[in-house]
Amino acid sequence: MATFAGLVLLLGFLAFGLPVALSLALAGAFGLLMVGGFDTAAGILASTPLASNQNYEFVAIPMFILMANLITVSGISDDLFKAAKIWTGRTPGGLAHATALTGAAFGAISGSSTAAAATLSSTSIPGMIKQGYDPRLAAGVVAISGTLAMLIPPSVAMVLYAIIANLSVGQLLIAGIVPGILVTLTIILTVFFLVWRNPEHAPGAQGYRMWEKIAALKTSWAFLVLFMCVTGVIYLGIGTPTEASALGALAALALALLRRTSWSRIRRAMVVTAEASCMIALIIVGAEIFGYFLTLTQTTQSLISYLSEAGIPSWVVLMAVLLLYLVLGCVMDLIAMLILTVPIIAPMMMQLGYDPVWFAVITIVMAEVGMVTPPLGMNVFVISKYTGMPVGQVFRGSYPHVVAHLLLVLVLVLFPQLVTWLPATMQ
Repeated sequence: MATFAGLVLLLGFLAFGLPVALSLALAGAFGLLMVGGFDTAAGILASTPLASNQNYEFVAIPMFILMANLITVSGISDDLFKAAKIWTGRTPGGLAHATALTGAAFGAISGSSTAAAATLSSTSIPGMIKQGYDPRLAAGVVAISGTLAMLIPPSVAMVLYAIIANLSVGQLLIAGIVPGILVTLTIILTVFFLVWRNPEHAPGAQGYRMWEKIAALKTSWAFLVLFMCVTGVIYLGIGTPTEASALGALAALALALLRRTSWSRIRRAMVVTAEASCMIALIIVGAEIFGYFLTLTQTTQSLISYLSEAGIPSWVVLMAVLLLYLVLGCVMDLIAMLILTVPIIAPMMMQLGYDPVWFAVITIVMAEVGMVTPPLGMNVFVISKYTGMPVGQVFRGSYPHVVAHLLLVLVLVLFPQLVTWLPATMQ
């Protein structure tokens, strides 16, 4: 009864538009008061704010966000798009393919999906529309390509998931590489299909000679530096994910200074980073309070016991959970979704025998779909804001990619080795 009351209260607060952090904290405090009494609630509320953010690995989150913002203001992403555009050349839908490749490269050196979507909106959509691309095709490929930053390391979502579920941050980050490549290929193949069906939606682009393609690669050295500073350091065991995040942020700052980025833009990147980091920290505090309430009510243990006694096949539970994430992704942002569900669902899936790292990656891929699915696809609203395109038009352009992503999820479910193989080879 107490669990039901706490959950109803939480959903009520969220429905009335109360911030996620405050909703979690108030619902959790009310639940603690019901279950444990005043002294228990007061003790937890007094100790949680400091204890919940003392995790050493939490430092990686603001570092990855800072890295993404510095990359954005320094213009490195513009060079990545130009290089990808030259290499795709006259390929049908070439600029759209370049956008997908740029999204993958940007994801590999940032970690913020909204930053990726905003950057790709300004670099690729104007060029595609000027070339005569259908606006829906252009907006759809940018929306889905921006989500790659959630999957390919460094990823703020992966770090947050690892902290909540008590998993290895390094293993989880590396586990996103192969699925990230598969998602990129899925986007490219989807574009190929759309262009094959309607060739007039993506007119042919300018062709380039081989020497021009090779010359374009010279502008991509910054990407290689940042990739090795973060993903290379983690995979080779040279440093921890937290150390790699600090090294990546430092390298991004050095590159911004080398490119003569103005101090006002660098300062703005730092302010945006501080705002985003504080928001995430407050959400973690609220989640910890609500988590203590769920622990006292033994919600997770009761759910696991029920599933065991009911004899429901594990694959049925998995499908139900994936459907739940798809629905939640339509109405809730990624951080709130992870905070609310992972403490309950992750232990349950482990108890059913699923690999926790594999399930984490599946969860993030489903969250990618939610970022471009109505009515609350955050990347869609970011693109609409930066380009002035109607939200509905962007959603319609994203629909084919949603279908393709769901097919990819099925492949990852049938072949979990695609996720678990690379982390098993880490130093």
